[in-house]
Amino acid sequence: MSAQTYLAYDYPLLSVFWSMLVFFLWIMWFVLLFRVVVDIFRDDEMSGWAKAGWLVFTIVLPFLGVFVYVIARGKNMGRREISQARAQQKAFDDHIRETAGAQSRPSSIDELAKLSEIRARGDISEDEFRRAKELVLTGHGH
Repeated sequence: MSAQTYLAYDYPLLSVFWSMLVFFLWIMWFVLLFRVVVDIFRDDEMSGWAKAGWLVFTIVLPFLGVFVYVIARGKNMGRREISQARAQQKAFDDHIRETAGAQSRPSSIDELAKLSEIRARGDISEDEFRRAKELVLTGHGH
């Protein structure tokens, strides 16, 4: 038998499970570490020195620093994340409204075409058409 075949016998299924579990926990540790670092910078209530202190603490002693940070300030981590998400959503919605509002205004060509149709139906006189056309062309019709 080759060396690859022996590896399958030497590394049983339970060992694969434990290796995957350790790898998963290692990845989750980094996710938690990055969330704590992002939360340190996100917190507007904390002073610059406090941010620097927490950052040094989490970098120099990462396991203890993250553990202490989650115990001391973990309750408000979710609140800060939710408030930032709401602020981003509000900014996005405002941008969409502004962009859609700017594009939904009819152009002067559309307004002139509508005025011509109204005049052709006889709903407005020639004098009213001329005044409305001047307003549209000067940009005061909006």
